[in-house]
Amino acid sequence: MQEIIITLKQWGIEINQTTSLIIIFGIIFVTAIILHLILHRIVLRAFEKRAQASQHIWLQIITQNKLFHRVALTLQGIVIQVQAVLWLQKGSDAATILINCAQLWVMLYSLLAFFSLLDVMLKLSQKFTFSSQLPLKGIFQGIKLVSAILVGILIISLLLGQSPAILISGLGAMAAVLMLVFKDPILGLVAGIQLSANDMLRLGDWLEMPKYGADGAVTDIGLTTVKVRNWDNTITTIPTWSLVSDSFKNWSGMSASGGRRIKRSISIDTTSIHFLTEQEQQQLIQAKLLKPYLDSRHQEINHWNQQNDAGESILNQRKMTNIGTFRVYLNEYLRNHPRIRKDMTLMVRQLSPDANGLPLEIYAFTNTVAWAEYEGIQADIFDHIFAVVEAFGLRIHQAPTGNDIRALSGIPSSTQSA
Repeated sequence: MQEIIITLKQWGIEINQTTSLIIIFGIIFVTAIILHLILHRIVLRAFEKRAQASQHIWLQIITQNKLFHRVALTLQGIVIQVQAVLWLQKGSDAATILINCAQLWVMLYSLLAFFSLLDVMLKLSQKFTFSSQLPLKGIFQGIKLVSAILVGILIISLLLGQSPAILISGLGAMAAVLMLVFKDPILGLVAGIQLSANDMLRLGDWLEMPKYGADGAVTDIGLTTVKVRNWDNTITTIPTWSLVSDSFKNWSGMSASGGRRIKRSISIDTTSIHFLTEQEQQQLIQAKLLKPYLDSRHQEINHWNQQNDAGESILNQRKMTNIGTFRVYLNEYLRNHPRIRKDMTLMVRQLSPDANGLPLEIYAFTNTVAWAEYEGIQADIFDHIFAVVEAFGLRIHQAPTGNDIRALSGIPSSTQSA
């Protein structure tokens, strides 16, 4: 710079301190503008066109997150700082102000470039299957938070003209306040690590948590919140730490098994339960599913009655009941059903009778986990059960309706009277 001033003086141009500062700032400004045009209008624009035309996903992800834009802005700040050191007198007010501003610019855009780099790494990792097993978004958000705090300390120390070590040492006294302010992020980060280490939750899992009204697929696992898209397309937001402190149901095991459970019962009117007569046995033996059972059971019972001299009393004899035969029929029906898994638990069992009759429960697994298909299979099975129950001389228990009461009282229903 001194050489330029000497040259201008030789040309007869008087240069004072103010004029020299204006010239220096003008040179720095023009250099910054030229560098900005070269980087953003030529280099980065050419890179963006190449990325859009490229088949490489990583190029498109870098472009979308503006990583190189922020790196270029950081480079511009470094160039300004270098120019300030070279052109301005060391220790002068102008040099101090310009260098501090350049350093603030560099720290800010370096932080933003680091954020962009983390976003690029996160989106690239989502292309691999291992990412669903790790709460990467929460971890990256935690790294962003720590980085922002450190850069904030550096910025404050620069503005105050103090060493960052002094500010960091003073944070010990503010630990309680920081723990209170950043309680949720800290709890969320710890919870995310626990969820990942214990393989408790992954993206796409079916999560059910009645306490928060959540029943749907996990769409996002963040540092402080987990988002669940419910089956009615509403979004439920759950604090990440609550997934560790509270209980929830994860249906991913069901989805991975390939079979979804049917566990539903029908109530049999106990007054319709009786021993099978010979005529009823002859009618039921015509069913292909019951014929092997009825033949073997009939021989077994007759042999037992003869050996034990049961006589004519029904109290001494063994006989088949309609409810037991119906239970065997349902068990065989399910075993021969094409949409029921045979390698999983399959049974038809009686539950404890109550005021609504004798519950007969169907416990089986379908060969699909798709919701609509599952409901269709379950409905078809119970349609059949309700239709064939009368063939066994049984009745389904149902509480009396208004029409039943009117029929008993002899009062015609509104539809009949009309």
